[in-house]
Amino acid sequence: MRSLITLFIVIAFLSGCSNSNWRTASREPAGIAPNPMLVNDAVIEFYGADAFSWRGWFAVHTWVAIKPENAKEYTVYEVVGWRVKRGLPALKKYTTTTPDRYWYGAKPEKILSITGDKAKKLIPEIIAATERYPWANEYTLLPGPNSNTFPAWLGLQVEELELDMPFSAIGSGYADTEVGK
Repeated sequence: MRSLITLFIVIAFLSGCSNSNWRTASREPAGIAPNPMLVNDAVIEFYGADAFSWRGWFAVHTWVAIKPENAKEYTVYEVVGWRVKRGLPALKKYTTTTPDRYWYGAKPEKILSITGDKAKKLIPEIIAATERYPWANEYTLLPGPNSNTFPAWLGLQVEELELDMPFSAIGSGYADTEVGK
């Protein structure tokens, strides 16, 4: 118990010393996504980046981007907790040419990338699964559902993705509950 208290104090101190500000943190493209203006193939990409501020020491934020064949933009799906506090759905969907933007200062990495015929086949299944996501209006940091629950749930619904979520995707295991199956 004493070590937990010490850990909490250290985290609180370090986070207080942080000079990061989500308003000014980079949201620039990382340059790791295929350019939709140049690539006609269908594309599926799962990304992960360190969570904002001190949370990034322990956890990542994950999201999904799909681009149908010949599309000039990606559709990005992600769960964002602050949206619930504002009366909006946690699940956010938007289109962009740059799905690989930094997550508030943290460079994303690809968790999964599928292109070509396999992506073309799986994109309709992913879209259908997003419409069935059982926690689209919910967000709970621990144990979930959170931003990592959504991509993990998609991986369970569309098994051909063969998605392997990173260990630091805290909340991804929540997708494997009875409600999520």
